Amino acid sequence: MPLDPFAMERWQSTYETEVAYNLSESGIMPVTLASLVDHSWIREVLARQALGYGHSRGSPELREAIAALYPDAPADQILVTSGTAEANFLVTWWLVEPDDEIVLMLPNYMQIHGLAQGFGGQIRAWWLQADKGWRPDIAALESLVGPRTKAIVVCNPNNPTGAVLTPEEMDAVVRAAGRVGAWIVADEVYHGAEILRDLTPTFWGRYERALVTCGLSKAYGLPGLRIGWILGPREAIDALWGRHDYTTIAPAHLSDMLARVALSPRVHSRLAQRARLTLQSNLGLLTAWVTEQEERVTWTPPEAGAIAMLRYRAPVNSTALAERLRTEQSVLVVPGDHFGLDGFIRVGYGMEATVLAEGLRRIGAVLAIL
Repeated sequence: MPLDPFAMERWQSTYETEVAYNLSESGIMPVTLASLVDHSWIREVLARQALGYGHSRGSPELREAIAALYPDAPADQILVTSGTAEANFLVTWWLVEPDDEIVLMLPNYMQIHGLAQGFGGQIRAWWLQADKGWRPDIAALESLVGPRTKAIVVCNPNNPTGAVLTPEEMDAVVRAAGRVGAWIVADEVYHGAEILRDLTPTFWGRYERALVTCGLSKAYGLPGLRIGWILGPREAIDALWGRHDYTTIAPAHLSDMLARVALSPRVHSRLAQRARLTLQSNLGLLTAWVTEQEERVTWTPPEAGAIAMLRYRAPVNSTALAERLRTEQSVLVVPGDHFGLDGFIRVGYGMEATVLAEGLRRIGAVLAIL
C-alpha cells in the first residue's frame, strides 16, 4: 500500500525534542503519575499488577467508564484502542475500498487523508472557510456527497483551527450522509477541551451509521497512556475488533488501569477543570500577543482545543518560516502547508505559560524582520 509521507508527524517527531520551545503540541500539558494516583495506590495496586495481557477490546470497567461519557451508549459498542490514531486507522482500513469516495473536512489532522488515499479511496475536500471564521459551507457539502460517497469524515472540535460545528451544522452533515446511506466518521479527540463554551455535542446518537473516535491524549493530558476508543453500531464494532486482532491486539494493561482512574468521576472532574483553566489562561496570553502583532498576524480565536491557526502577512512559505523559527529561535510550530494552507502556522498553547510566552516572543521577533 503506497502512502504519502505524513508531513506533520514526521516534522514533529524529528524536532520536538530538539527545541527549547515546542509550540507544535496540540494537547494540554501532560499530568504526572503522582498527580493522577496517590502513592498508596501505586504501591498496593500498580506495583503488584502482573505485566500480562489485558482485555483485547478494553476491560469491561474501562468500557463502562467510556460509555458514561455519551448519552445511552452501551459498553459493548465500544472498542478500546492504542490511542485515537489506532482508532482512526482501524476505521479507515475497514471502511475504505478502492474507488470509494470520502468527503473529508479540511483542514484536518491528515492521518485519514493519507490512509484513505493509500487504501485506494478518492478524497473529496470539504473546506472550512478561513475568511468566514472557519465555518463550513453546507451548500458545498451537499454538492460533494453523491452515490459513491462511502463516508463523510469530520474532526470536531477541529484540528487545526479549534472551530466547533453548531448543532445545525451537525444536522446538515447527518442529512447529507443519510441521503446516500454514507457513514459519518467523527474524530472527537478534542471533546472536553472547550474553552468558554459547553461541551461540544457528539455525533453519537444523531445517526445510525456514525463511528466516533476519541481518546485521552488531548483534553486529559494523558497522551502517554495511548488510550483511545471507537464507539459505533454493534456490528461495526465487532468487525473493527477483528481488524484490531491484526494490529496491537490489546491496549496496554497498565494503561487500561490508569485510564479507569482518569475516567472515575472525581478524577475526571479534576482533569476537566485543569484543562479549562489552562486553556482560558493561556488563550489570554495568545490573544494579547496577537493584538500586539497588529498587521503581522490575524486569526479566528479557537473555541476548543489547545491549538490555533495564525495567518501571517510575511511573504514567505510556511515551511520556510517554520524552519527559520526552528533553527534561529529554537521554536517549533506546525507549518500551514502541512494542512494544505500556506500562509498559516499552527500554534499550540496548552503548555506551561512561561514556555508559551517566550515562544511567542521569539516568533514575533522573526515576523518583525520579514
